[in-house]
Amino acid sequence: MADTAPKVAEAEREDPAHILDEKVDAFVKLIRKSKHLIVCTGAGVSTSAGIADFRGPNGVWTLRAQGKQAHNKKNTLQAIPTPTHMAIVELQNRGILTHVISQNCDGLHRRSGVLPDRISELHGNSNREYCRDCGKEYLRDFRAVSTYETSIHDHRTGRRCALCNGALLDTIINFGENLPEEPLRLAREHADKADLCLVLGSSLTVSPSNEIPETVGRRRGAKLVICNLQSTPIDCLSDIRVFAKADDLMTRMMAKLELPISPFILRRRLVIRMETLKGGRQQLLVRGVDVDGTPATFLQSVKLVNNRRIVLAEPFVINFRSDPEPGTIMKLELEFMGHYNEPNLEVEYTFEAVDGPARHYLLQYDPSNGNWTVTQSEGEHLEDGAQDAPLGMEKEVIDLTLED
Repeated sequence: MADTAPKVAEAEREDPAHILDEKVDAFVKLIRKSKHLIVCTGAGVSTSAGIADFRGPNGVWTLRAQGKQAHNKKNTLQAIPTPTHMAIVELQNRGILTHVISQNCDGLHRRSGVLPDRISELHGNSNREYCRDCGKEYLRDFRAVSTYETSIHDHRTGRRCALCNGALLDTIINFGENLPEEPLRLAREHADKADLCLVLGSSLTVSPSNEIPETVGRRRGAKLVICNLQSTPIDCLSDIRVFAKADDLMTRMMAKLELPISPFILRRRLVIRMETLKGGRQQLLVRGVDVDGTPATFLQSVKLVNNRRIVLAEPFVINFRSDPEPGTIMKLELEFMGHYNEPNLEVEYTFEAVDGPARHYLLQYDPSNGNWTVTQSEGEHLEDGAQDAPLGMEKEVIDLTLED
C-alpha cells in the first residue's frame, strides 16, 4: 500500500470544539436508540498510545513514499491501551456494543479487555499464532510473527503446537493474501445486522475491510458515523462525519452517556493443578490462559519458594519425589515478561488431594502504581475487577525436593 500513498499526506482536520460537541450530541442520540452497534477501528485509535498510523503526515506509508523509515514511539508490547480502547471495553461490558471489527495488528483491543468472541481482527494480531494442522490458537506476550526469511507468505514462527506438534503460523495478513474466513464472516454478519456503525481512525481505503462500514452506510434505516482526521472514500454515506482524534470523540461521548472510562489494568489468568504421573508420582503444572481458555504465554519463569530450582520454559512443571500432605500450602514465585515493568508475584497453591480440581487465578496489574491484586477460585470464570480473595490459613511451606 506504500505505492498508493502520496508523498504529501492529505491535511488533517479537526472540528472546532463547539461543532464536535454538537456532533457528539447527535451521535449519543443514535446510540441510545441502537439495538446493534458495531465499531470499526483503524490505526488512528492507537496513535495516542505511541503507535504510528499509515496515511497521516507521519504515517508509515507516507514516510515510506518519501523514502523515509517510520518508527513507533512505543513498542506495541509496551503501549498502554488508549481512552478509546478502554471506552470500547466499557461499551462492550454494558451490552451497548455488539461487535468490534479491527484492521489493527497491535493486539491492544484484546489486551484492553475486548472479549475474543466480540472482535474480528481482520488483519491478524501480532501476539496470536495458530497451528497449521489442528487450528489450536496461542496468545503470546511477545511478537509471534514470522521472520519471513523465505517469503512474505511463509508464516511459520518456528514454534510447534503443544497438542499435535504441528507448525505454528502467525496471524498477520500480508498484502495479496486473503483475510481469515471466520473473522471476515462474523464481520459481514454483524454489518448486515447493525443499525449503527462507528468508524474510528481509519482511512477506509483497504479492501475488503472497508466494505464492512459501507454495507451499513448503504442500508436504509442504518446509520453510519465516521471519525477520522482525513477524508474517506465513503464520507458521502455517513450520517455524522466527525473530524477529530478518536480519543476526543470517545471521551466526550462517554461523558454524555454518563459512563466511566476505566484505567487500563493488565489481566492475566493462571491455572495451577497437581497431576499424577505414571508410577504415582506427582507434578505441579502451572499454565497461563486467556479468558476463553486459549493458552497464553506471559511468564518467563516459575519458582517454588524455598527451593533452588527454577523452571525457565513452558510447560512450567514441577516434579515431586513424594506426595505432599493434604493442606500443604506451596508458594510459587512468578516472573513475567515485564513489558509494563511488572514485578515478580508470589501466589499460593493449597494441595488438597491427588488429581483434585485446578485452581484458577486472576492476576490484575495496575501499571500506574506497580501493584498486583490476586483472586483465586476453583471455578474457571473469575470476574474482572474482583478484589483479593482470602487465601486460607497460613501454613508452613514444606520444602519439597524436585526431580533432577
